[in-house]
Amino acid sequence: TCDTGDQQTTAAVRLKEPAATIVERLKDVTTHEGEDAVFECRLSQETAQDAQWFLGDVPLQSNEMNEIRVQGTRHSLILRKVTLEDCGSISFKVGQHSSAA
Repeated sequence: TCDTGDQQTTAAVRLKEPAATIVERLKDVTTHEGEDAVFECRLSQETAQDAQWFLGDVPLQSNEMNEIRVQGTRHSLILRKVTLEDCGSISFKVGQHSSAA
């Protein structure tokens, strides 16, 4: 705000978070039935953007079978005690960017 006594003007500063990109992509994982499968990727920056993991077309959430972690720019998915039904494509999406393995 600028106030000269008889006149006043106000302006605002707004910041838009730059879009995060995937700088370390997912890699294929081979494991034995009953073991855990770990998938990791790294973003260009920490972000408040929604990031989502998928098994095929099904969005995953953290629970007793799937552990989702975020540590800074590193995002990881642990599929606990995998079975044959867990075989398929794992993908990670953030903003307009995605990676699959």
